[in-house]
Amino acid sequence: MQSVISGVGGAENINKVWHCMTRLRFDLADENKVAWDEIKNLPGVLGAQSQSGQVQIIVGPKVNTWYEAIVSQLDPSSKPTGNVSTNARKSLISMFMDTVSGVFGPIVPAIAGAGMIKGLLAGLIALKVISAKSETVMIIDLIASGVFYFLPFFLAVSAARIFKTNEYLAAAVAACLMYPTLIDAAKALASHTAGAPTALYFMDILPVSVFNYSASVIPVIFSVLALSYIHRWVDKIMPDVLKTVFTPTLTLFIAALVSLTVIGPAGIYLGKLLALGIQGLFEVSSVFAGFIVGAIRPVAILTGMHHAMTPIALQNFTDQGWDMLMPMMFMANMAIAGSTFAIYFHVKTREQKSVVLSAAISGLLGITEPALFGVLTRYKKAFIATTLSSSVASAFIAFFGVRLYGYILSSIFSLPAYIGPYFIYIVMGVVLSLGLSFTLTYLMVVKGKGTDFPVPLVNQTR
Repeated sequence: MQSVISGVGGAENINKVWHCMTRLRFDLADENKVAWDEIKNLPGVLGAQSQSGQVQIIVGPKVNTWYEAIVSQLDPSSKPTGNVSTNARKSLISMFMDTVSGVFGPIVPAIAGAGMIKGLLAGLIALKVISAKSETVMIIDLIASGVFYFLPFFLAVSAARIFKTNEYLAAAVAACLMYPTLIDAAKALASHTAGAPTALYFMDILPVSVFNYSASVIPVIFSVLALSYIHRWVDKIMPDVLKTVFTPTLTLFIAALVSLTVIGPAGIYLGKLLALGIQGLFEVSSVFAGFIVGAIRPVAILTGMHHAMTPIALQNFTDQGWDMLMPMMFMANMAIAGSTFAIYFHVKTREQKSVVLSAAISGLLGITEPALFGVLTRYKKAFIATTLSSSVASAFIAFFGVRLYGYILSSIFSLPAYIGPYFIYIVMGVVLSLGLSFTLTYLMVVKGKGTDFPVPLVNQTR
């Protein structure tokens, strides 16, 4: 992994490194030191790009192995010596994207796994294979729902790593938001119980608004961000002899109070505002909304901005109990897979066919970067066909109001999660997305043209 480190300008040029499901993400002191050609030619690398103020290296499903190898060679005490002023000029959008991708990337396996269990359980109940009131269902449900109910804890730990603050203090702040006193008060308020308070008052002056923060996203992320600054400030002013005991004490008290009174409520309202914005688009025209979301999705994956939709989807599940965005993400993945399968019939050698087939199957399983970076970016018309097919299929399922009732990875194996009134439409959407993207790509791409991509770059990611 030393070649990757040297390719991004050396260890001293790395401010931080993290990863999502398929790509390494670097925050560098000076991007001018990046040797792009050297990185792109490394065995196993699908692509490399600079996006939203971060350097992304796409390596596929083995990203965690690469990440651990890189981190093991970095000195935690080393400080970047490059031109850090470039980072100071990052836009708010770039900072938001860095944060979202950094926080959600590591916890996606947990929420995707739990979502898959939840989806399969819903399918079994819909098919009446098991009774919804059985103890077996109760046990499976607690396994699947635990991750989402206690999501703030997962987010707190992940955010603490991004913001470089104490993970246990971050979890402690999340625990304050999740404490039963607050959640029970929120449930009583939601059920219109007589005398249920809308706020609890600290010293009869400072109001702590009553909200249920379980499964919430934005409040805890911004609370941990505030914690990181509060911790550094307290540690700076605290005498050395008192730091061990009083730095964490004062930090937790201030951070928790700020989170409960200001950041938490503001985060709840911000999350609802984002969800309402998407909902408003659907209310204007669900078909138009589906077409737009379907068109954006492949480009968002390509640029690494696809995680921006995750908080909105999770907020929809919290507020409404269902979401319409994730089915469209499913359509986009199927379109990517369909186009890649079509390319299989255009490449010439056995090695190239093996690479393309592997990427296409990964796309069906919900991992689309190998197909996008290893295959489709080499065929401009194929990418256009993918985007168009994703848009049409997303508009189609939006017309029928297809929705999902729990977070799940957008994979062909996700179909059981849709068993119910919308199942026939999601199946038709999958067939449409796969069939249209395959047909358009097969017809639009000239056979044998642009097929001389270097096999070793992709083949090692299988």
